[in-house]
Amino acid sequence: MNKKVLIIEDNDDIRESTAEVLDLAGYETFTAKHGKLGVEMALSHLPDVILCDIMMPELDGYGVLYLLNKNQKTANIPFIFITAKTERADMRKGMEMGADDYLTKPFDDIELFKAIESRFKKKQQSAGFNAASGNSEAVMDELRKKGKSRPIANKQIIYVEGDEPTHLYYVVRGQVKTYKRFKDGRELSSSLYHDGDFFGYESLCNGEVYTDNAATLIESDIIQIPQADFMEYLLNHQAVSKTFIALLSGNVRDKGKQMLQLAYSSVRKRVAEALLQVAAKFGDGVEDSCTIRISRDDLAALVGTASETVSRMLADFKGEKLIDKTGNAINIRSIEKLRNIKQ
Repeated sequence: MNKKVLIIEDNDDIRESTAEVLDLAGYETFTAKHGKLGVEMALSHLPDVILCDIMMPELDGYGVLYLLNKNQKTANIPFIFITAKTERADMRKGMEMGADDYLTKPFDDIELFKAIESRFKKKQQSAGFNAASGNSEAVMDELRKKGKSRPIANKQIIYVEGDEPTHLYYVVRGQVKTYKRFKDGRELSSSLYHDGDFFGYESLCNGEVYTDNAATLIESDIIQIPQADFMEYLLNHQAVSKTFIALLSGNVRDKGKQMLQLAYSSVRKRVAEALLQVAAKFGDGVEDSCTIRISRDDLAALVGTASETVSRMLADFKGEKLIDKTGNAINIRSIEKLRNIKQ
């Protein structure tokens, strides 16, 4: 079966010529002339690799990558940006969002083939590693079954900074935050977790007391896996160790990004980023709009500012028609516009 390539590019000449070259080389190609259509085609055709321009109307390449990364069916498809922009900041932003490679226009046929084949090789190596590891999901399911599920009410503390870790936690249903609390009463949230997420593993892996607090945001069902069982699986099952190495690496990256935002981003930009973070975790949208439910205080803890400041920013966003508010729900009218808010 021919390998499938999706090309998302608003320039007709580049899109058609790239498809023609790949067709002649034996690939099966699909083309989309803008980002929204590209997302739809990725979901319907599930290509082996995606080539995507950055600067496009309606939904740009960053928005395409964001939406595809949110969907389990498309999150692992190799993604290559094709762009005329060579600024280092643009390249870094794309790679931080999860892009696999870049092709700078104009590119020749050899560069195109090398980029695609390199992605295929890495995907095959990853598949081989997973096969050698056995059935990863079955092993992870066995680990989850080592624990006991218990319901935890809304706004209840799960563990406290300074406690000795005794369990690994898994969210069956619900929402959980981890956060730091300062002597003056202020909170700074570090991470959000929802259905299917593990948490509390950093301290277990480091052999240290908890460095933050964890609490539910809504009524939740949490599996508590004993520390001894977690450590046994971590040491004896490659699939488990691979999963938690990836989680730890992601946490380091996310916390580094959060520190940079606190240091250099305006409050306006930080509120926008916090809304996007909540949308990615708890949102119910599938395209460019999304509805989230989070209290003003919890949003302020994510931003690292006072709740009154968050209220003013939300009022500004509503006036700019970026969001609507219905009761305790925030309706994000355009994820892409919110992401493009300037400092």
